[in-house]
Order: sequence, then structure tokens, then C-alpha cells
Amino acid sequence: MLAAAREVFAANGLPGATIEQVARRAGVSRQAVYEQFGDKAALFEQTVSDVEELAYRTIAARGEQDAGLDLRTWARRNYAELFAFVAEHPDAMPVLQEAERAGIPALTRLRSRLAEVYTDASRRRWAAHGVEPGRADTALVAMYFAMTEALVTLSWPEEPPDPEALIDLLTEFTVGGILRIYNHAPEVLARIR
Repeated sequence: MLAAAREVFAANGLPGATIEQVARRAGVSRQAVYEQFGDKAALFEQTVSDVEELAYRTIAARGEQDAGLDLRTWARRNYAELFAFVAEHPDAMPVLQEAERAGIPALTRLRSRLAEVYTDASRRRWAAHGVEPGRADTALVAMYFAMTEALVTLSWPEEPPDPEALIDLLTEFTVGGILRIYNHAPEVLARIR
């Protein structure tokens, strides 16, 4: 039922989704959905909670892997993994975005939780470049997720670019951009530290 609810809420949003649609998609009666979840609001909250946990478990686990990778390789791999997560779970981002619109800060919580994992991992890698971003690390990780979210959910007027090209763009923009700031405008990072 939750898998069906995820599809229905992703496609129709909270206002447009119905218990009937969820029941039909799950192959159960409306009564079964009501007995399991009570009402549409409770079903939505459980769906959002499950999607948030799935995203956290998957993305955090991927971010903690490969401790020996250098910064650029690690960043590129993580951008690729986020693109892969969205491809594997196409309903996840729409459900989390709908939750935010409905006043449930699931995406905000997810970003904060992931920032803890990724901040520590990125800090070690930036140190290898002589960069000590301090608190700027948290801002950088937030930007990392925001840029990726924007690109993976972007509606292109024509055929979208190859995801590999977007991943390369994100990688070079992030790594090259921060190194440029550190070398040419260190006061920007210093003000955030």
C-alpha cells in the first residue's frame, strides 16, 4: 500500500490523491487502506516518513563509502549516486517536495541529516587540498544537495542533457569553484567560518 501511495502522491500531490486511487493501485479495497492508515493525511505522513528514511539510508550509506577516494573522485561519485537514487526511486523527490508544500519539513530534515554525514567526509578531503572551510563546510554541503536536486528534477524544454555531462558540470563547479574561492577570495570562506 505504501508503494502505491508513493506513486499516487507523487503523481497527483496531496490534494489530488485519493484513497480510492491508492487502493486501486495496491490491488486492495479502500476499506483495507482505511483500516491500515486511518485517513489520507495519516497515509501521506507515513509515506513521507518511509521515503525520507529510504533516501537517508541510501544516500548516507553511499556518502560514507570509499574513504580513500580523493575529493574530485568522491564528489563526482556522490553526484552520480544522487542521480542514480532519483532514477531508481522516481517518486521519492516529488513526495518529499509535496511534503514541504504541505508543511511537513521532510526534505529539510533530510538535507540536515545528510549534511552531518557529508560534512565530515568532505572536510577530510578538503584538508588534503589545504582548505579548512570550518562552518562553510555545512553551507557547501547544503549547496551540493540543492544544486543536485535542482538538476535532477529540472524540466528541460527539449531532450535533457546526458546525466554524465551534468554530473561532470556539478563536480567541476563544486571542486573548482571552492578551490578558486580559497585561492582568490579566501575572505569569503573566512566570513563563514
